[in-house]
Amino acid sequence: MKPFLKWAGGKRQLIPYIKKYINKKKIGKHKYYEPFLGGGSIFFDLAHENSSINDLNEEIINCYNVIKENPDELIDLLKLHAEAHCKEYYYKIRSLDRQEDYKFMDNITKAARTIYLNRTCFNGLYRVNKNGFFNTPIGRYVNPLICDEENINEISYFLNNNDVTIMSKSFEFAVEKCEKGDWIYFDPPYDYENSGFVGYVKEGFSHEDLVKLKEVCDELVKKGCYVLVSNNDTEFVRQTFNSSDYEIIYSTKTIKANRNINSKASKRKKVDEVLIYGHKRKKQKNSISSSK
Repeated sequence: MKPFLKWAGGKRQLIPYIKKYINKKKIGKHKYYEPFLGGGSIFFDLAHENSSINDLNEEIINCYNVIKENPDELIDLLKLHAEAHCKEYYYKIRSLDRQEDYKFMDNITKAARTIYLNRTCFNGLYRVNKNGFFNTPIGRYVNPLICDEENINEISYFLNNNDVTIMSKSFEFAVEKCEKGDWIYFDPPYDYENSGFVGYVKEGFSHEDLVKLKEVCDELVKKGCYVLVSNNDTEFVRQTFNSSDYEIIYSTKTIKANRNINSKASKRKKVDEVLIYGHKRKKQKNSISSSK
């Protein structure tokens, strides 16, 4: 089982590092939460039977729901997209969300459109403008894999045979039911020193949102949960999670990651990313008895 979407900034290359913090042994019988799901690399790798996945992007979450409920119908539509694929067809399908009747389109057709565009657009970059319209140009692929039938069926089986909650809410609401011992992986839009956050929903993501995320993490850790946050290693990200709260420990690890967004291969390079692990400080036993 693997992600059915290509995802710019996906975490597949970081799985070995992330699994040092979050893995099935550590989670045990507790619940795993992923409030910024995206392509779901970590979720699919963990394959934890008790999970809650969420993304504010309703188009993406619709794909997960359709794969769970209507995999056969989805596969049939994806095969039709694959047969018709060409530059003209791509831009025709891309333009559908500009039309008034798009909101009346059924969920299966929308999911097939989203997956088709994702598998054929430039570098799997899911990007919308301020009106919420998908605007990534077509990619340069000779023979893109548009319909991975085996993987879709495998994902559908997993979603139907495990306790997996699928939601589309803001991140703070996605974790409001977390309990002591649960594990949460936050992978919000990435901060860039000069241009701020790069988002894929029309609402965007700001520095204020990251501060709010840190406050949510604080409350989760105090509750007894474990959190892991990934982002670019920027000064603002480090300052935000430089907690002085005596109850909470945030430890950071910098790692190198490939970024393949630039259209010119010569300008693609490794960048510093940071993993921020939050947990509750263990209470130290007093070694000296109080005087009477």
